[in-house]
Amino acid sequence: MTFEPSGEMAHSARFESIGVRLPQTKVSSRALMASTRHHTGIDLERLTGIHERRVAADGEDSLALAVGAARDCLGRSRHGAADLDMVISTSISKYRGNFSQRLEPPLSLFIKQAIGAPQAMSFDLSNACAGMLTGVFVLNDFIRRGAIERGMVVSGESISQLGRNAAQQVHSILSRQLASLTLGDAGAAVIVERAPENQPGISVAAFTTLSEHSRLCLGYPSHIGPGASMYTKARTLQRAAIDNVPSLLREALDEAGLDIGDVDFFIPHQTSSRAIRAGIRVLAEQFGAEPRNVVDNVELFGNTSSTTHFLALHRLLQEGRVHAGDRVLLLALASGLEVGVVMFTMDGLAELSWAS
Repeated sequence: MTFEPSGEMAHSARFESIGVRLPQTKVSSRALMASTRHHTGIDLERLTGIHERRVAADGEDSLALAVGAARDCLGRSRHGAADLDMVISTSISKYRGNFSQRLEPPLSLFIKQAIGAPQAMSFDLSNACAGMLTGVFVLNDFIRRGAIERGMVVSGESISQLGRNAAQQVHSILSRQLASLTLGDAGAAVIVERAPENQPGISVAAFTTLSEHSRLCLGYPSHIGPGASMYTKARTLQRAAIDNVPSLLREALDEAGLDIGDVDFFIPHQTSSRAIRAGIRVLAEQFGAEPRNVVDNVELFGNTSSTTHFLALHRLLQEGRVHAGDRVLLLALASGLEVGVVMFTMDGLAELSWAS
């Protein structure tokens, strides 16, 4: 596992504010399955725990969701856009205006112009569903080395069209496009800044890649409808994660000097309720304990890819469930296979106004 560089670091980093942008349209699992071409007999809600997901309307492309989330984040921040030293865009989907992926100019350029941060350094970074946490990993390093004071990681995922395309092809529960039916659209943004001296913040940011599993989830241009199609060997991917995550997580916890029972809120990647429960059972067997609270956010939003962790954390803050001093662990599981851990202690983030 790759940790932040060891040795003397000038500063520590913390999360300063979080914002989200959710489409207004909601599509239930029942309605999605009613749109399938074939009679599958699949009870998707029972299988995954997903009651509904948000679906982008016309004009709500990747850029619009990202900009909306960035503006919401700035609206809660103590800083203005001009105070940002860096903007990192981390979405998988890079749609701007239609279902053509726009790689150059990068979305980060349009985002920083839209929010009024033209002076900020900017670039796009893609790491599947681990994208936002990878962006945090990068910002954390820049801040700890004293290269910058603060930056924003932002993502706009317009991915529900994968589910619409899959609905035309899924025949049974064994279909490799089944995972596409769990996807929802969302934007999320987070500002990471230099922490005040002797204040808690991000204690561990660690990532590893298990590239032998890189072909377990693949995306291709769709021949059914606009956008793409995704093919996932979901059970094999889950087994690979279960086999590898405990040892990697133990390494990260040891780096922080913590046991898993010391974690107040554990936010795994939000794929399905069943997968989350299975993972926690394995961790309980391996560690002899569980985190105090395991966050399952899929019922109302489904799997929103790179935005899932901050969508879940935003909801915890809105509901007033997380408080200063709480230890939070974010666990990324992404196609590749990519495993990432970010641990931090809640401080000023909990003090912001989280009214809708």
